[in-house]
Amino acid sequence: MSAPLKKRSVEMKGNSSDDSDNYSSENEEGEEYTGQEEIQVDFEGRSPIDSDFHGIKQLLQQLFLKAHVNLSELTELLISQNTVGSVVKQSDTDEIDGDADDDEDDDPNDVFGVTSIVNLTDKQSVECVSQLRTLLSELCAEHGTERCNTLVQSLLKDDTKPLGLIINERFVNIPPQIAVPLLQSLSKEIRKACEKKLPFDFAYYAFICKLHKVDGKVQSKKKGKNTVPEDQVIWSNPEEEIIDQEADFRFEFCVKNESDSGLGGHWLEEDVAMTPYRRVLLLSADKLEPTINRIQESLAQ
Repeated sequence: MSAPLKKRSVEMKGNSSDDSDNYSSENEEGEEYTGQEEIQVDFEGRSPIDSDFHGIKQLLQQLFLKAHVNLSELTELLISQNTVGSVVKQSDTDEIDGDADDDEDDDPNDVFGVTSIVNLTDKQSVECVSQLRTLLSELCAEHGTERCNTLVQSLLKDDTKPLGLIINERFVNIPPQIAVPLLQSLSKEIRKACEKKLPFDFAYYAFICKLHKVDGKVQSKKKGKNTVPEDQVIWSNPEEEIIDQEADFRFEFCVKNESDSGLGGHWLEEDVAMTPYRRVLLLSADKLEPTINRIQESLAQ
């Protein structure tokens, strides 16, 4: 059963164009369109409800790609947690005031982002939780350092040091400023859940971050553009670069052989191909709130 509706005032205005808008095309009058058209939209955080199922699952699919995880069950788990977690929706004001003719293709139940947490220590008998534990263990053993792998394996074996996987996923065109109230709300909800003796008292948090790299130096075709730096890293969620700076351990792996349209491929003629990666971060629980404060300060500049 879904949680009761609750709203969080985030009201971030952002570019509502999608990835498909970032390539050249011609409109009905024959004028060339090169993307980056900005549309002002207000967003807000709400508790996930049953009708958000497909939207949340779509976001999980763009994060986990072809990983062996039961995403339907994971989506249901996130919805069922009536104490923590938010989805990003278009505000009611926009839905009411919007032009019906212009928005006839828009679904008021569209989910633009999800910020929540999964307890990887609790409910190990649940299939998706067991799969997430196996995935983390195998990926760390293959790509992590010996110290990182030692920590991960000990956390997975020690029930007295719970590990929480924070899901922080949204569409690429949603402004990063929205992450601040969502992460602040999640942190507050975790504290309240702990006060109620619910299983959210974590020793460490894990994040799975999306990033892209430009391998080698590539000269832009567009006049006046500088050479792209070698091994430039572009974060899908910019705030996660700060989390990376505060993380105790990290490891990454390439996912170029899996379908991932976000930031990938050539959008415009002068764009360069970027290779998609996932970077897993491990952050001690006492660092979460200071890290969120750093994110707030950075995005306010």
